[in-house]
Amino acid sequence: MDGKTSADGRQAHDVKQSAVNREHSVMFSEFSAVDVVPDGNLEREFWTRAKRIHFDEAGFSRTRHTEVRTLVASRWTRQYLYLAFWCHYQNLNIYDGEDPAPERWQLWEKDVVEAFINPTSGRPSHYYEFEVAPNNQWLDLEIDLTQHPFNNEKWNSGFSHETRVDTPQHVWTVEMRIPIASMKAAAAHPMTEWRVNFYRCDGAESGASRRMLSWGALPLNLPEHSFHQPASFGIIRFIPGS
Repeated sequence: MDGKTSADGRQAHDVKQSAVNREHSVMFSEFSAVDVVPDGNLEREFWTRAKRIHFDEAGFSRTRHTEVRTLVASRWTRQYLYLAFWCHYQNLNIYDGEDPAPERWQLWEKDVVEAFINPTSGRPSHYYEFEVAPNNQWLDLEIDLTQHPFNNEKWNSGFSHETRVDTPQHVWTVEMRIPIASMKAAAAHPMTEWRVNFYRCDGAESGASRRMLSWGALPLNLPEHSFHQPASFGIIRFIPGS
């Protein structure tokens, strides 16, 4: 790949190379007057009426994978951005037997959901990355594509997260609570808009069974694959609660 490479080998492209000729997708995050503690239960009232988006398209080929359809919803409060993921799966690929408490580097090499969040529209190359695996292992990073390395693994958001696996239904779920202040964001209010993208890595580590899904369409004409394409980000719009 002709992009920037961090110390760990993960690569990124210049922002100007990553244009995608598609209209940016929009998701809505509804306000909540109360905060909740994540427990992975997405059937409680906090989430049952939340507006959901979904994706099942491979980021680098646009091939559809309906068997691993992913749904995402969001809520917000004055202090936190909440995200929920419903992940249909066939088989789980995790770092089995590891302690989920410490941050896990290279989590993206197993099954994982990822959220890239940019609350500052004037800096498209600067955003934050959040990853959670089915066994609740996690990783958060501050990203700045103008730097080398571009991913700051020492940054810590203090975000909360919990997962559940429904084996009979073949669905695993994630609930995240991200402190808005950790992203150096201005106070949120109705009609605030941030740039975001959501991803899913699923299946074996390599080969045809490895699925790399993206909500926002990624460029198809790059020699190597990278999720770090800010021009492909969609929009999350904060709306009042009902």
